[in-house]
Amino acid sequence: MTASGKFGSLDSTGNQGELPVAIIGAGFSGTLLAINLLRHGVKVVLIERDGANLAKGLAFGTRQPEHLLNVRAVNMSALPDDASHFLRWMGFSGSDLENRFVPRLAYGHYLRELLIETLAAAPGRADVLTAEVVAAHFDEDRARLTLSDGDEVPCRAVVLALGNFPPDPHPVLAGLSEPTWFADPWTPGVLDDLDTLDHILLVGTGLTAIDIAVSLDRAGFQGRITALSRRGLRPRSHAETGPTVAPVSRPQADGTVLLRQIRQRAAQIGWRGAIDELRPHTQHIWRRHDAAAQASFLRHCRPFWDVHRHRLAPQVADRVAAMEKQGRLRVLAGNLLSAEPAGHVVRIGWRPRGSDDISRMAVDRIIGCTGPSGDLARSPDALLQGLLATGAIRPDVHRLGLDVDHVGRVKRADGTGHDRLFAVGPITKGEAWEMIAVPDIRRQVWSLARQLANAHWVGGEGL
Repeated sequence: MTASGKFGSLDSTGNQGELPVAIIGAGFSGTLLAINLLRHGVKVVLIERDGANLAKGLAFGTRQPEHLLNVRAVNMSALPDDASHFLRWMGFSGSDLENRFVPRLAYGHYLRELLIETLAAAPGRADVLTAEVVAAHFDEDRARLTLSDGDEVPCRAVVLALGNFPPDPHPVLAGLSEPTWFADPWTPGVLDDLDTLDHILLVGTGLTAIDIAVSLDRAGFQGRITALSRRGLRPRSHAETGPTVAPVSRPQADGTVLLRQIRQRAAQIGWRGAIDELRPHTQHIWRRHDAAAQASFLRHCRPFWDVHRHRLAPQVADRVAAMEKQGRLRVLAGNLLSAEPAGHVVRIGWRPRGSDDISRMAVDRIIGCTGPSGDLARSPDALLQGLLATGAIRPDVHRLGLDVDHVGRVKRADGTGHDRLFAVGPITKGEAWEMIAVPDIRRQVWSLARQLANAHWVGGEGL
């Protein structure tokens, strides 16, 4: 797979040959969209600024074997019309292997290999560029992308597949710098010089914090790890074997009535079953609620939904439990109030949840694990900032990402939809809510590929 500054048979005006669909971002969402478009016979230009993340993205670009998928292998096929594709690639057969949670780095290799195979089967129909897009211009019959080196890419449509935005900086920690404070847990250097450290603070207690905690453990860190968040909630574990819930009709209740029904159902069949049988309907339920009801969910229920919905592989949960039992990891609920450098340590002030008292601790390193941001205004991306400034895009009402309609068409500042600008993946979660897991994104990009290819029906979709 090579990067190229040329665009197949297209000249600078795009008059030769068929104009391609340009996909900006080659993580899971962008890569899978490119694969589906090529399978439908559509020309594609796939553009990724970081060649190391090509066909992997942040989620599957990890080099840490302890970072496992939080979805069972049986549900991880990239192709909705071939449910066992990933299992065959892994050489798995039998229910014991289907229930495995494999390393995320293996899934990154799977995606990259699938892209290479698809490119090889579609000669002359795709270009893969390592480049940064800094501007987009939309004409009546085409779009043009401007790269940071001044080159232009003509195309018939643009799809933003930008993945997750970097985490928001914590205001209390603004005066600190590396290697004491890492705002982004994936920054090189996070695991450096661990033998000189005694106490590490993780700001956040979700999946990212778990990733970092097990990486610290594997890297040989012998000191203490404290994870702090407002509620102190940590992700629950998957069961050892897959769910056996039967399909149920879409719930008709809304708001607190629906919440009460879910709790009642959990009491009957267990919380995993209650969540799992709801999964096929969550996007419809989200869309059925107005903005005020959605905001209420985000404010009051989101943390509890997240820890039950986005679970740990059982072996990871066991490892975390062992670290807690050994006293090497503790999870606290409270608010971070202050951080004052004092020699080689930072003195932290925090208020335990439900208390008026202020507690203190000294730590050697602080790592931000609050998860990605969704606020477009905070994004350093030049393309997004330019599109915002011209009113070509707008944030969704909850500032979870881009405002799009149900088919992924990006909305302008005035609320009208683009005909040539689309978005996929986590940046569209304001419209669909459930749009960060592989099964949801797989369905989304399949649908958009069919739309851009004018393919109204393809048999065997497996949806």
